[in-house]
Amino acid sequence: MKKEVDMTSDVQKKIERYAPDVIEPKWQKRWASSGLHETPDVADKPNFYFVTMYPYPSGELHVGHWYAMAPSDCAARFLRMRGHNVLFPMGFDAFGLPAENAAIKRNMHPAAWTEKNMAHMREQFTMMGASIDWRREVVTCYPEYYRWNQWMFLKFLEQGLAYRAMAPVNWCPKDQTVLANEQVIGGRCERCETPVVKRDLEQWFFRITRYADELLRFEGIDWPERVRVMQTNWIGRSEGAEIAFDVRGHPGEKIRFFTTRPDTIHGATFMVLAPEHPLVAKVTTPAQRREVDEYVARARLMAEIERTSTERIKKGVSTGAFAENAFTGERIPIWVADYVLSTYGTGAIMAVPAHDERDFEFAKRYGLEIREVISPDGTEHAALAEPYVGEGILVRSGPFTGTRSEEAKLAVAEEAGRRGIGGPSVIYRLRDWLVSRQRYWGTPIPIIYCDDCGLVPVPEKDLPVILPRDAPFTAEGGNPLARVESFVRTTCPTCGKAARRETDTMDTFVDSSWYVFRYPDPKIDTAFMNEAVARRWLPVARYTGGIEHAILHLLYARFVTKALRDMGYLWFGEPFRHLRNQGNIVFGGRKMSKSRGNVQPPDEYVAKYGADTLRLFMMFMGPWTQGSDWNAEGIEGVHRFLNRVWTIALSQPGDGPRVEGIDRLLHRTIAKVTADVDAYHFNTAIAAMMELTNELQHAHGPSRAEATEKLILMLAPFAPYITEELWERRGGTESVHRQSWPVFDPAMATLEEITLIVQVDGKVRDRINARAGLPESELQKIALASQKAKAALDGRTVDRTIIVPDRLVNIVTRRSP
Repeated sequence: MKKEVDMTSDVQKKIERYAPDVIEPKWQKRWASSGLHETPDVADKPNFYFVTMYPYPSGELHVGHWYAMAPSDCAARFLRMRGHNVLFPMGFDAFGLPAENAAIKRNMHPAAWTEKNMAHMREQFTMMGASIDWRREVVTCYPEYYRWNQWMFLKFLEQGLAYRAMAPVNWCPKDQTVLANEQVIGGRCERCETPVVKRDLEQWFFRITRYADELLRFEGIDWPERVRVMQTNWIGRSEGAEIAFDVRGHPGEKIRFFTTRPDTIHGATFMVLAPEHPLVAKVTTPAQRREVDEYVARARLMAEIERTSTERIKKGVSTGAFAENAFTGERIPIWVADYVLSTYGTGAIMAVPAHDERDFEFAKRYGLEIREVISPDGTEHAALAEPYVGEGILVRSGPFTGTRSEEAKLAVAEEAGRRGIGGPSVIYRLRDWLVSRQRYWGTPIPIIYCDDCGLVPVPEKDLPVILPRDAPFTAEGGNPLARVESFVRTTCPTCGKAARRETDTMDTFVDSSWYVFRYPDPKIDTAFMNEAVARRWLPVARYTGGIEHAILHLLYARFVTKALRDMGYLWFGEPFRHLRNQGNIVFGGRKMSKSRGNVQPPDEYVAKYGADTLRLFMMFMGPWTQGSDWNAEGIEGVHRFLNRVWTIALSQPGDGPRVEGIDRLLHRTIAKVTADVDAYHFNTAIAAMMELTNELQHAHGPSRAEATEKLILMLAPFAPYITEELWERRGGTESVHRQSWPVFDPAMATLEEITLIVQVDGKVRDRINARAGLPESELQKIALASQKAKAALDGRTVDRTIIVPDRLVNIVTRRSP
């Protein structure tokens, strides 16, 4: 053994050193000139469409981007070696507010800033070794792309899926723009973290709610349970009843409300309206007007998350008006309170304090009646110390008294239907997608306003509506596009008279809702996608990206796909068959992000260690789907591993017979790496290759020669540069990335013998060689028969054994009382 180590050491001195700074630029040029990463649409292998979410061109790729991209590239390369014709494209989500902010800060046009960033990021993707087919690139800020955003908008308008309405919206005072609900995090703007306020504006919406029920079904797709639950909760389907109560003293005025507990209607002792509800202004009495107006003004400055917080004291004010409970005939007061939202249900609730925690707290605060109408066993109670929110038997409920609450829900709803005041109903937490943005750097909405003709869609033949380049940028905020007279002033396509263009632009999530349809042929100018080519690829076979997009991009993409399918433009209803999300890279206690100022640039690590080392390190940090804290201390160890591979691959294997232990280890390694890459367990796959490499340092002969060759093949998707160089130096005439993935023999991959660790009360007492795969009963017999274990037991009674198959048996003794 010593002799072999010395030989390797001597050989290492003679071998040219591993120099990634020389190797990697060489192969970047070679791959580009040979078109290695260009994927044909037709091949003798099955097509496989693999997409990882495209980035925003923020200036440079940081290690968080590498963490998303390098493992995805590894998986794409792995699939190629396993016999697939893999399309792995890339593009840029190039519109967005950050470019406008950067333009103001740097005194340069957003287009120039974006182009500069994209050029640098393309270089970084190349440096990474990503196997991208750049012929398929899409850039969303180019007219040839956003023209089809506008076309889609017009199609949605024709189908009633796009509409304009006055609505209270989330407004960011700093960015001077509207935000979708999904872009408000903790009551603050997702990007700049400024507190969000409410404003009434006329806005454009996409009617995503039409697809609410279908979006709750995830048929035929392999998505993480976490994403499915997040989308399900965001859509928020609730079954119950919608009922109307008359407003006393206001003939014809009714308060319509939705409730999931119609069985409690006899316990409704007051009504609550959201501050934004239109009836507030109508029903408030003169005596209460000033107090109500002041309260409403304050409430509208609050974010929804703050208003609905369970920790916040529930406050409100009486309107002085009354409604009539249609089931009891009683007069009940109408209040305004900010814990009721206009964006959920009807913006009004019947308050049943005996059976709702928020209503109970509110009633206690303002001295309102609390009437029990549901009892666990049918027994009436004079007073309640806390609300009872469970099921039970109705009490004090007129003809429904004695009915079980589960049955009473439908019975009350049906009775409301017979009376013509309501009936069973379903509502959703999901709101229609607000797509208007008061900013410049986005897709112009293709609408013209004419004093005579009203709202006029831009004819399809006039698309694209080009975004002008002469918009003024100042720190004042607001929409620069509205200040470009040459853009705003136009003629009506219907009557030819003077008219004005819509100056809002589209939410950038419109861009990303369909970009994967464009990749197969981004040059086509007669349709949003080339159907003939797209049918060879779509839908996407595998999609990777961040979990933070679960209820934004991923939900919108599903909606747009279903809408285009129903219009006859697509032949499928789900865009992504298989989805996996990487975890976040955390640095300084927060997710790594340029907007948070905590990014780590990869270039310095590449300059010192090479791209292969950084790729491997990112994949070795921990489970990819869980994320990791950024700590570069371990990168040296990964670099040493590649140096060992380099030395082993370029040294002579020596003579000697085959070694069964090395042969078996090789087959076990192939089996494990294959399964691990398939399951996105990149870290454990690398660990297995490291173990094999360590053994090869001390091996020789044909077993070492074969194992070294197959190690290079397994390592190729992870470290594409060093493996390509080693493959060529060892006589390979075609790229290592065009080789087949090594196969394993299941019989050889099975352990024949294992070392069984025997513990007594957690302390190791013996190590015994045993046949692999023994049942637990046999392992228990072997452990209990161990003389060393018996000595350690020293007559104590065995309580139980804990067995890890093929690894250990822990004998646990009974403790004395």
